[in-house]
Amino acid sequence: MPHSASPYLAQGPRVGIRHFTYEDAAEFTARARESKDLHQPWLFPPASGDAYTAYAGRLIQDPTKAGFLVCELDGGGIAGFININNIVQGGFQCGALGYGAFAHAAGRGLMREGMNLVVDHAFGPMRLHRLEINAQPGNAGSIGLARSCGFRLEGLSPNMIYIDGAWRDHERWAITAEMRTSG
Repeated sequence: MPHSASPYLAQGPRVGIRHFTYEDAAEFTARARESKDLHQPWLFPPASGDAYTAYAGRLIQDPTKAGFLVCELDGGGIAGFININNIVQGGFQCGALGYGAFAHAAGRGLMREGMNLVVDHAFGPMRLHRLEINAQPGNAGSIGLARSCGFRLEGLSPNMIYIDGAWRDHERWAITAEMRTSG
């Protein structure tokens, strides 16, 4: 019997991670529209085809970014997304994570499983040393995911990122390759 290659870079018991493709536009934007109440005011993923094409294009073409879709293995589709932005090589070997769950998958542990796969991929094949998460203090879901995946709180940055018309405070969370292997 022929063996077909997995479409996933890595997979766990319930999810696999793979890179964004332009062909994911219809499903991704439909999920983003369905999840508007979950995401806002924290996150504004692309909800139209043109916006998705521009967004995915940056993740696909820019070497300082890597985008991953978290996909349910049981045929449930795209559960969420995790992007590594601002990837710096050399002595820094670091990237900043941005992510979001879609409403149908929220609260089911799928993003935690996907985040762990992305972190392992970043510290393995991507050869990064440090990953950072910047989350608004009121975003309990984002902070809970960071904490549950072993990230440590490093501090608060006032007026750090411009979101939804204003500069927003962010908690800085991080994990290093050594933290991942030691515990």
